[in-house]
Amino acid sequence: MHSLLIIGCGSIGERHLRCFQQTGRARVTACDTNPELLQRMAEVYQVPVCRDAAAALGGAFDAVVICTPAHLHVPLARQALDRGLHVLIEKPLSQSWAGVDDLLAAHARSGRQVAVAYVLHVYPLLLQAREFLRSGALGPVRHVTTTGGQHFPSGRPAHTVPYAQTYYRDHRTGGGAIQDALTHTANWVESVVGPADSVLCDCAHQVLPGVTVEDTVQVSARHGDVLVNHTLNQFQAPTESTLQFHTATGSVKIELHHRRWGVFRLGDQDWTWHEVPAVERDAHFIAQAHRFLHQLEGQPAALCTLAAAAQTLRFNLAALASAAAGARVRCDQLPA
Repeated sequence: MHSLLIIGCGSIGERHLRCFQQTGRARVTACDTNPELLQRMAEVYQVPVCRDAAAALGGAFDAVVICTPAHLHVPLARQALDRGLHVLIEKPLSQSWAGVDDLLAAHARSGRQVAVAYVLHVYPLLLQAREFLRSGALGPVRHVTTTGGQHFPSGRPAHTVPYAQTYYRDHRTGGGAIQDALTHTANWVESVVGPADSVLCDCAHQVLPGVTVEDTVQVSARHGDVLVNHTLNQFQAPTESTLQFHTATGSVKIELHHRRWGVFRLGDQDWTWHEVPAVERDAHFIAQAHRFLHQLEGQPAALCTLAAAAQTLRFNLAALASAAAGARVRCDQLPA
């Protein structure tokens, strides 16, 4: 049985807490600065609670799960590694590059497991499609398109603070559609076709009330010799996400909302679809929790690595910089 500290018990922190509990392999302690939230964690989940993260990191834990606003991820992860703990960090890794090089170095010498909770890495549908694409059965990917969206306010649990009062309202805490939503897709696409080299981004606040950060994004990215286009908004009525990968001999289409992926080769008359069963939403987060615990036990890493999350952070920062400048920005041109 592993002993875990969950730092930050908002919507995603609560999800991690209950999902690690449901693995049956972890004893969980909740940590948050909000006493009312901690009382709820204690009453609903019957877990120990604490308010002081710095003090708690000195306790007898095996690992920490960091679910705070993004600007606190890197310093907390560094403290955890310095205390000899394994670390799971909620996405995105951060909202700036400050401290990331030091964190990468600390991880390299720590001998500890660090993963970042880009949960798409555990979706069976996406695992199947990625394995097929990596097999080379259709040849090298040359063009990728992704389009998706949802009505973001409707996805917030009724008992949580409204989104306009959370991290989401400010880029400095990881808010906006680029850092909150598009980052998932960008990270997963990078796991298939490699890291983005440069991006040209246009984004705007179009609809969502109570905030001024972007809720709509269009990105044209270069990943070596692969061209990638992303479009996303956070106000549309349907929750839908479609990704297409095109090669010289065929295409792969992934429809997350229909729980299927398909192949269409040159000469085919229609798509050949592969469907996966519907699951309760927590199922993916429980799978992610199991995989993190597997890593703690010495099994091969199956989640997003710290290095891969750092690359996606470069993508996020380049997209924000491109939108501000109205010009293409290289992902290695980190802001000062």
